[in-house]
Amino acid sequence: MSNYVKVFAGSFIEVQRVFQMLEAKNICAIIKDETESARLAGFGAAIHDLQEIHVHKDELERVTPILEKLTAS
Repeated sequence: MSNYVKVFAGSFIEVQRVFQMLEAKNICAIIKDETESARLAGFGAAIHDLQEIHVHKDELERVTPILEKLTAS
């Protein structure tokens, strides 16, 4: 089982905004982009520009209030 949890998914621009917010709070996040893999497999149109942000389970408590504030705006 992975020690990372998906906390956000969206377009490139949305993901970059959230990623920078987390980085500013010293939260180490990982961006997962399967667009290229999907394109090569022939599914590019189905997963167009969708990216995900994953964080380590230990940082989940710190991430939740940031995301809640972002979605409340």
